[in-house]
Amino acid sequence: MHDADELIAFADVMASGSLTLSARRLGVAKSTLSRRLQQLEGRLGQPLMRRQSNRLAPTEAGRVFHDYCLRLIALAEKGQQALDELREDISGGLTLEVHEALARCWVGPAIEEFMARHPGLQLSLVTRERLTDPRVDGSVVVWYGDAGNTALRQEPVTRLERGLYAHPDYLARHGAPEHPRDLDGHAWIDLLGEANQELVLRHPRQGEYDVRLPGSRLRVDRLVLQSDAIVRGHGLGILPIWMAERRLAAHPGQLVRCLPAWEAPAVPISLLYPHGHRPRKVTALLEFLRAARPADWRATPGG
Repeated sequence: MHDADELIAFADVMASGSLTLSARRLGVAKSTLSRRLQQLEGRLGQPLMRRQSNRLAPTEAGRVFHDYCLRLIALAEKGQQALDELREDISGGLTLEVHEALARCWVGPAIEEFMARHPGLQLSLVTRERLTDPRVDGSVVVWYGDAGNTALRQEPVTRLERGLYAHPDYLARHGAPEHPRDLDGHAWIDLLGEANQELVLRHPRQGEYDVRLPGSRLRVDRLVLQSDAIVRGHGLGILPIWMAERRLAAHPGQLVRCLPAWEAPAVPISLLYPHGHRPRKVTALLEFLRAARPADWRATPGG
């Protein structure tokens, strides 16, 4: 078993080439540093350094061992970091930013269990419609849709398939579309300018169909407002199938799936968080959110 002080001494002298400089940097006496090197060489049974002009240079054995030495030091540091995190309480402040589409249907109810597990934690739950940088250090973001370019790490959670929905009364008045080309004659509930973009619907046998969405007299910026407008019979709109089915389970008959064999492009759900070392409370929150995903998300492609 190697002594950590001996390994650090050897690594530093390899970098500096000087006992005097390394002793100063490490805060030890030059004689102590020299003794540590001699002890390491004695354990290995080979000289690691030799004097060359006014510097210490590695022997062939020193060059070979140096790489392993750095790995051992890094591994020891990671081990100490892991032990330090075990002592770290999951307490204090923590920010969780959530896309408004996921706040009430998933994250809001689920996070109550996380808070119950960690009574010393003060959580700020912030809903957002658009992702903006920079984030608060140590915060976690749950995002619906394409996160685009961000400095945060993006971890895919699932992809929510989407379908076309309307209220039964609307379909009774205007008729149900039988093919995507029939959408042009219907009112459209527009979410964030979606009606201005080209939409591709996919059918398992008929392939893809490019849809030019009809103009919309009602534009909304929140998924819940779009869903409410569809339920009130104002027109057709595209909703995540998972969310629509949850609403139907609570309020049967409010929505009807139109063109059920056709699907709109799926929307990604992601966890976003800073790169590098994270406080234990952030790691605990990420682990909880992964485990708290709805069961049917796990079977979704990309989940």
